[in-house]
Amino acid sequence: MAETDTEVKARAASIPPQQFSNDVLLEKYAKGDERTADDVYRRVARGVALAEPEALRALTEARFVEHLQGGGLGAGRIMSAAGTGIAATLINCFVQPVGDSIQGVDEQGLPGIYVALLQAAETMRRGGGVGYNFSAIRPKGARVHTTSSSASGPCSYIDVFDASCRTVESAGSRRGAQMAVLDCDHPDLLDFIEAKHSKGRWNNFNVSVAVTDEFMRAVEQDDMWQLVHRGEPSPAMRAANDMRQRADGMWVYAERRAREIFDRIMRSTYDIAEPGIVFISRMNEDNNLRALETIRSTNPCGEQPLPAYGCCNLGPLNLTRFVIEPFAQMRGGQPSFDWALLAERTRTQVRFLDDVLDITLWPLPQQHDEARAKRRIGVGFTGLGDVLVMLGLRYDSQEGRDFAVRVAKLMRDEAYRASVELARERGAFPLFNADAYLQAGTFASRLPDDIQASIRKHGMRNSHLLSIAPTGTVSLAFADNASNGIEPAFSWTYTRMKMMADGGRESFAVEDHAYRLYRELGGDVNALPDYFVSALEMSAHDHLKMMACVQPYVDTSISKTVNVPADYPFDAFESLYFDAWKGGLKGLATYRPNETLGAVLSVPARDADGDTMAEPALDPLRIAIDHRPRGELPAVIEKVEYLTAAGKKSLYLAVSFIEVTGRVGGDEVTIERPIEFFIPAGQRDESQQWITATMRSLSLAARGGFVARNLQDLRKVSWDRGQVRLGEVQRLDGHRTPRWHDSEVAALAYAIQQILHRRGFLDAEGNQVPSRMLSQLPRGQEVVERGSDAGGEFALPDGAENNGNANGASSVYQLSTMQGRKCETCGANAVIRKDGCDFCTACGEIGACG
Repeated sequence: MAETDTEVKARAASIPPQQFSNDVLLEKYAKGDERTADDVYRRVARGVALAEPEALRALTEARFVEHLQGGGLGAGRIMSAAGTGIAATLINCFVQPVGDSIQGVDEQGLPGIYVALLQAAETMRRGGGVGYNFSAIRPKGARVHTTSSSASGPCSYIDVFDASCRTVESAGSRRGAQMAVLDCDHPDLLDFIEAKHSKGRWNNFNVSVAVTDEFMRAVEQDDMWQLVHRGEPSPAMRAANDMRQRADGMWVYAERRAREIFDRIMRSTYDIAEPGIVFISRMNEDNNLRALETIRSTNPCGEQPLPAYGCCNLGPLNLTRFVIEPFAQMRGGQPSFDWALLAERTRTQVRFLDDVLDITLWPLPQQHDEARAKRRIGVGFTGLGDVLVMLGLRYDSQEGRDFAVRVAKLMRDEAYRASVELARERGAFPLFNADAYLQAGTFASRLPDDIQASIRKHGMRNSHLLSIAPTGTVSLAFADNASNGIEPAFSWTYTRMKMMADGGRESFAVEDHAYRLYRELGGDVNALPDYFVSALEMSAHDHLKMMACVQPYVDTSISKTVNVPADYPFDAFESLYFDAWKGGLKGLATYRPNETLGAVLSVPARDADGDTMAEPALDPLRIAIDHRPRGELPAVIEKVEYLTAAGKKSLYLAVSFIEVTGRVGGDEVTIERPIEFFIPAGQRDESQQWITATMRSLSLAARGGFVARNLQDLRKVSWDRGQVRLGEVQRLDGHRTPRWHDSEVAALAYAIQQILHRRGFLDAEGNQVPSRMLSQLPRGQEVVERGSDAGGEFALPDGAENNGNANGASSVYQLSTMQGRKCETCGANAVIRKDGCDFCTACGEIGACG
C-alpha cells in the first residue's frame, strides 16, 4: 500500500541526525549532561533571555526555545557558551586597530603595535577571532626618529601577531582566527602579497588586500600607481631613490603599473588562494554609518566589514526548516516554502541577537563601548543550496537566483521592521541620526518608503542587521549538514577529516542533508535529478551571479567561495575579480585546487557510469595512523650523550618506522614514516619520566602526520638550569664547535631531528621533505652519511667526561662560558662585546663589529 502524504511528512521529519553531526554536537557544543540539540537550545535560550526584564524572561525563554527548534541558530560562540557561566565571549570575531608606534597611541590616535598585540591576545583568550589593517605601520626602511633607525615594516610585525596567536592557541582548544589586511597603496604591498609563499608563515592568518575603486580603474586603464605612506623614508632611502613628498603629506616610495600589481595579486591567489580581495570603497559607500566611521578591515572570513573594535554578533536561520513537502514532485505534487514563518523567525532572530549584546562578556572595554553605541547584529541564513534542491530548482538557474533574492529581500525588510519595533520598545542605538542614516547612497536609503518613514519616526535599535557568514560546524551539528550559508552543496557525499583528541586524524563519511532526505523519501540516489547540482559542477560565473543577486539586500557582506577547476585559465580567473567589482560585491574569495593546497573535504571519484570508485588515498605524509601495527617494526636505536650543568647524561632512543602508501598528483607513492619514539626498558628512572612523556606525545604527532612541526616546537623549549651541549656546528671558517640548546627537551628534539635527517625524512634544518622525494629514497637505511652535516655525531668527544671539574665537563668543553646574548652559530647564550665586535665565548664566532 502506498504511503499517505501524512505518513511521508512524518517520515521526513523523523530522520535521525547522522553520526558525524552528533559527534560535532557533543564535541563542540554540548556542555555537562547535554546530549541532544534540544538540550543545547534550552541552555542557550535560558542564557540569552537573561537580557530581558525579569517579568518577561520566562516567556522570552520559551519563545527562544521554540525559535531555535524551528530553525533559528546562533553563531558558534553563542551556541557553545551562552548560559554556561564560562568567562568567554559570545561574539565570534572583532576588528581591532593597529597604529604606527610601539607603545601608547600614534599620531592618529591608534593603539601602538604592542598595545594592539596585548588587546588581540586578550580577545583570542576569550574565544574571539580578530581582523586588522596593518597599513598604518610605516614601511620597511622608513625612518624611525626616536631611535635614529629604520623600520622593519608591517610584514615583520604580522609575524609577531601570528606567533602570539599560536601561543594563545596552545592554551585552549579553539584556534584564534585572524585576518590581515593591507591597503593597495602601501609600499610593502608586494612583500605582503607573497609572504604566505614561505612555508609555515602566517599560518594563523587569512590575508586580503584592501582595493579601492581608484586602483581598479587604474588597472583597467593600465595607469601608473603610487605606493605611498605618511612615514618618512630613511635618509639612505631618500638618497638612493629620489623620493618626494606629495601635497597631502604622503611620501611616494615607488611607482608601478597598476596592472602589474594586480597581476601579482592574482597570480598569488591563483596559486595559493591568497590574498583575497576586499573592495573597500564599496564597503564604505554602502555603510549606513559612513558619516561616523571608516571601514578599514573585516572579520577573518570577510562577511563583516567593521570599524575599530567592531564585532560580529551573528546568527543564521536554517532555511531547510521552512520547506513544505520537500521533493513532492516525486509524488506528483509541488513543494512550497513557508514565507510567513520565515518572516516571523527573522523578527525573533533580531530580538535574540540584540539580547546577546547585553549578556556577552566583552574582552575589551573598547569593544563594549563600540557595540553599545551602534548595536550591530548580523541575521543571516544557511542551507540555501539544499532548499533549492528540495524545491526542485537548480542553484545555477535564473529561477534559483530569483528565489534567493526573494529570501534576502524578505529577511531585509522584516529585520529592519523588527529593529524599528525594538527601538520603540528599548530606544534607538545611541549614535542614531536619521538624516545621516538615510542619506542618499547608504544601504538604508534603498529600503522601501514605509520602512524609511518608520525609521525617521522611531529610530533603529541596530545600525546593521544582515550578514551571510559561513556556518561550518553549526550547520553540521544543528542542521544535519545542510549546505553551508549561501553556498551550494560541496558534494552530496564526501569524506571529512577530523582531528581526534589524541592529535591523530580520522576520516568520516558525511552526507548532505537534502541528499539524505531525498533517499529517505524514496528517491533513487544513483540517478539524481538535474537539480542536484553541486559546487564543483557549475561555472565560476554562476557562483558569482548568486552573490551579485543577493548582495544588494545585505547591509554588510557575504562570505562565499567561488570554486574553479584546477585547469581554469588564468585570464578567466582574473576577470572574475573585475566582474565582482563591477557587480557591486564587497569582496571575493576563490579556490582553485592544486597540489600546494590541501583540502578538508574530499569527494569520492566516480567512474564513467557515475558509480563511486574506491576513495583515493591522501598524501602519505598526511594519512592518520590510528595505532601502532602489531608485531615488530624496523627501528633505529641510538645512544645519545649530552652535557648539562649537572654533568654528563646518556640514554638510548629508539625510533620505529612504517611504510605508508598514498597518492600525490594522481600517482601512487610509498614512503617510510616514523611512527613511534620510545626509550628502551631499563632506563626509566624518576628523573626521566618527562622524557617518556615527551616520547609518547611525539609518537602521537608522528601518527597524525605532523612530527616535523612538533620537533621544531620542542627545539624552542627552555628551562632555568643552564644550557645543554649536544652535537656540533661547523663554522664558516671550517672549524667545528659545540652546539648548545636551551633545555634537555630541546637537545633531544635536535637528536631525533638528526636521526630523521640521516634517514632522509627531514632536511638538514628539520623541515619536512615532500612525499614525492621521500618515495624515491631507499627505505630501511640512512641516506645521509653520519657526520656529513653539522649535527651528525651525538656522542660526546673523548675526554668530555669528568676530568676533575665539579660540573663534569672537560677543561676544553667546560660550561663556564661567559653569559651573553644567544649565538646564531652554536646556540649558546654566550655572545659578548669584545674589541668592538660581537664575540661568542663558547665557539669563538665573531659577529658584527662597529
